[in-house]
Amino acid sequence: MKYLATLIVLLVSLFSFSQEEEKTQLLALKKANDFVYEGNNLVNEDDYVSAEMEYRKAISENPKSIAGAYNLGNAYYTKGSFDEAVFRLEQAATTATSKSEKHKAFHNIGTILMKGKKCKEAVEAFKSALRNNPADDETRYNLGLAKECAKQQQDQEDQNKDDKEDKNEDQKDEKDNKDNKEDKENKDKGDDENKDDKKDEGDKDEKEGDDKKDDEGKPKDEKEDKGKDGDQDKKEQQQPKPQPGQMSPQQIKNLLEAMNNQEQAVQEKMNAEKVKGVKVKTDKDW
Repeated sequence: MKYLATLIVLLVSLFSFSQEEEKTQLLALKKANDFVYEGNNLVNEDDYVSAEMEYRKAISENPKSIAGAYNLGNAYYTKGSFDEAVFRLEQAATTATSKSEKHKAFHNIGTILMKGKKCKEAVEAFKSALRNNPADDETRYNLGLAKECAKQQQDQEDQNKDDKEDKNEDQKDEKDNKDNKEDKENKDKGDDENKDDKKDEGDKDEKEGDDKKDDEGKPKDEKEDKGKDGDQDKKEQQQPKPQPGQMSPQQIKNLLEAMNNQEQAVQEKMNAEKVKGVKVKTDKDW
């Protein structure tokens, strides 16, 4: 019996708590709606700053207030604050429970993205809107425009990418040419320096060579050597060398002397024979 009484008290407490919670939620929803209503009136008066404050109050009272987030997003869009508008409309699309509410939120998101030249993102937004309401011709028409815009932007990006690559290639070629030119200049400069060094060495050698030359410009050592060699050559020229198959002058001289001696001997013999055959006078002629 005691257990039953406790259970009854607990159920009554839960029921009372639920009623209080429901009353609180209903009160918050009513306040949120009131703020949204006031915000809509301010929008009609073109007082978007005050309208934004009322919509924020509505969301603060009821974070799931679809009307508050949706209308705040539209207010941002009218002011030209596209990023804030997309954020609030995405919030409305997330908390929306009906397809009609989701369709409106995504449709407006696509429109705002098109305004911001974000065509590729707009295509996805319009697709999401059509999933929730395939019969909306306006959304389908906007989807076609978004696709065409996205294609043009992609082509432009590709062109810019190619131009950038070409520019980078040109800059690389220009840099390579500049480096090659600098290397050539450095090489030419080095060649000139080496040439100057060689010239200095040549001048030095020439000077040293001049020190070794006499007044006539001939090398001293060479002249002395040449003089010595010249005397030797002169002597050799004065004493001709025997040619193969011929007698030397000395041999000819010896041969002539032998012939003269032989001839003299023959002459003497002939004279002796003449003397022997001549009659000797014994008496003198007076």
